Amino acid sequence: MDPSEKMFFILTEKPKYILPRLGCICYIRKYKYESEISKSASLKKLRVIPLPNAMLDYDIDMNCMKSLSPEEADLLLAVPEEDRLRCFRDRKAVQAALTLDVGSLVVVDEDGENLRGIVRYIGPLTEPSRSCPITGTFFGIELQGTDKGKGNTNGSYKNRQRFTCDKDCGVFAPFSRIRPAVSRSLSRTMSDPRSQPDAGALSPGDRVVFFIDNKCRQGMVVNLEEQNGKQYVRISTDTDEAGKRGGEVKVSIESVSKGEIPSGPESMMVDPPPVEEPADPHMDLNSMVEVTLGKGNCYGIIRWMGFLPEREDKMVGLELEEDKGVSDGTFKGQRLFECPPRRALFVKLGSCRPDSRFQTVSDDHVENMSDPDMLEEEAGYSTGNLEFVPPISSEQVQRVLIGRMKGIQGHCNSCYMDAALFGLFSCSSVLDSMLFKSTTPQDAPIQRTLLRDIVNPLRSKGFVEGRHVMRFRQQLQKHGYSHSFTTDEKDPEEFLIIVMHHILALDPLLKLSAAGKVQESYCYQIFLDQNHSLVLPTVQQLLEHSFHSAGLKLAEVPSCLILQMPRFGKKFKMFDKIIPSLELDITDLLSEGPQQCILCGNLAVEECTDCFKEFVFSSTGFKVFCRTCSAQVHAHPQRRAHRPAPLDIPKGYLGRGVPHTLTRDRLELFSVLCIETSHYVSFVKHGPNKHDWIFFDSMADRQGETDGFNIPEVQACPEVGVYLDMSPTELANQTPRDMNSVAKRLFCDAYMYLYQNTNMCLYR
Repeated sequence: MDPSEKMFFILTEKPKYILPRLGCICYIRKYKYESEISKSASLKKLRVIPLPNAMLDYDIDMNCMKSLSPEEADLLLAVPEEDRLRCFRDRKAVQAALTLDVGSLVVVDEDGENLRGIVRYIGPLTEPSRSCPITGTFFGIELQGTDKGKGNTNGSYKNRQRFTCDKDCGVFAPFSRIRPAVSRSLSRTMSDPRSQPDAGALSPGDRVVFFIDNKCRQGMVVNLEEQNGKQYVRISTDTDEAGKRGGEVKVSIESVSKGEIPSGPESMMVDPPPVEEPADPHMDLNSMVEVTLGKGNCYGIIRWMGFLPEREDKMVGLELEEDKGVSDGTFKGQRLFECPPRRALFVKLGSCRPDSRFQTVSDDHVENMSDPDMLEEEAGYSTGNLEFVPPISSEQVQRVLIGRMKGIQGHCNSCYMDAALFGLFSCSSVLDSMLFKSTTPQDAPIQRTLLRDIVNPLRSKGFVEGRHVMRFRQQLQKHGYSHSFTTDEKDPEEFLIIVMHHILALDPLLKLSAAGKVQESYCYQIFLDQNHSLVLPTVQQLLEHSFHSAGLKLAEVPSCLILQMPRFGKKFKMFDKIIPSLELDITDLLSEGPQQCILCGNLAVEECTDCFKEFVFSSTGFKVFCRTCSAQVHAHPQRRAHRPAPLDIPKGYLGRGVPHTLTRDRLELFSVLCIETSHYVSFVKHGPNKHDWIFFDSMADRQGETDGFNIPEVQACPEVGVYLDMSPTELANQTPRDMNSVAKRLFCDAYMYLYQNTNMCLYR
């Protein structure tokens, strides 16, 4: 029965006591509908038949239904019922599907993967019947290029051939899973040679867009020629194969489309030609994208998104990396966003695609990194169940981490974040609690990205693509913590505090006691008074001197201690070298707890800050004494003016001696961030020995120029142990230019030291 003889509806509201579900497609014969309307101008209910099981009819309120054309009903009936109402409300998607025809280039979503193809069939998969006049319009798609073989059919469905293609090179899909890959005017010329344009429509002097090796270019028609029965167009190109102006090519007429890509201040926006990759549906404000113009690929960030006058398509305003735009963010006198002059470009959202520079890895890793499902299975995590991947052990470092294209891929001033994330999570679990800590719905996606896309891949595969860190930066920027997270260089402590405090509301790592009051912090900046006598200090000495000058003590043992070295900005360093303390003894830095007299070992009851610099007792540490030793020490004429202060001793120890097995509280060094000429790198100590060090640089090398990508590298650095074995005098005599080119940075460029207490981190 002809569908045009029926009226079709979709159920948009659930009627009471009626079986059909939301999204159900119903119909009534047109003559019955017209008869009902003629009886009552204010018809409230209509007896309709639901599809596809057209066995019963129902009286349904007219207010619960919306009318459909037969073509719309056929498209929607192919969509699963649970998605049908959403698709119906996306009117642009429905209209776009109606314009598709055989030969259109499309992108089809098949099992979550975007595959490129050409429409070869449009129609039903099962035949209509008298009771079921439509059975759904499906699109038969022949997959193209590298996507061949990813389908599930040769063009047949239930032993009936709908179109012909190679085995597993075809897909049948409803319109909800496909979208046009390029504009309709250019799609046909690329995909269907039979739809050749009329040569008479082209004339010498016409501006045209054309394709060579699937790359779009533009130019001017010089002449029309015929060769071996085929028509060709000779075109003077805007750029030749080398990118220089003034070339000339001969192109088959089916690859040519009349028109041009407008560019310049007078047009303010560009309609880019087709691109090989489809637009990513997840692109949003601050997404890093690329767009293909006649002059090549341009890269930028989406700064504005919306609709412009006289334009039906959704548009975006891009801030480009180079001065290839047309304005400073204004469109016809109206400011839509701000950027430097000639950096703004307005294009269709559908013309953009994710920045491919984040998706390129070395040939050694393409095979391992190409299958997201395999990655997640091997890594021990999935998008639905955020499982935990433990840190890389010392035994695994060589196999998992060492090499080029290892660690975290850097891009666009990201080194501060790359170095910090690598140092914190590659071989240590001290802050893993922040990955699972309960957080707000607003910030939960940021936490998921950190765990699922950064920490887990780093630990399981030893590599994190730069696009994942950029997504993390975009999320931070989108939430308003900083408007320049995706573009500007920052300091590691700024990033760490935002994540720990503002995002995850992590309890402060550090609790300091000063004058009886407790202060909380996440990092500690070391400051020294001008009278210090340190020349080649250890981290232990720096921390003790800083606490002494500020009158500070630790209120409790921290699980993680993040120390910023004494330097001013990124250039001035207070010391040419700093000796890493592989362990920090913080026993004497605690405000409470039993301590041993530094002379006799009995229970200390007094501390003398005036004796702090008395190296006759010891070269480091606060000076604490029992009463007997304190009296003897301060009987000396040079110390009579000292004012020892009583220690805060737990009541359980009063009147008792200190056992010889008194445990001292120590923290282990596990990572060091360094900076030289505004570039951050990190060292990680992965094992118990002095030589168990690795060095990480997220931008160690680069492939390509503007459209290239950075190559991160992790390398073993046992040379650190060689310098740690040197005496202070030997190390002081080492000139930086003569030291190992990598290891010297640990001693000369230290910016931040990270220590952990492996016992306390179990409880934090």
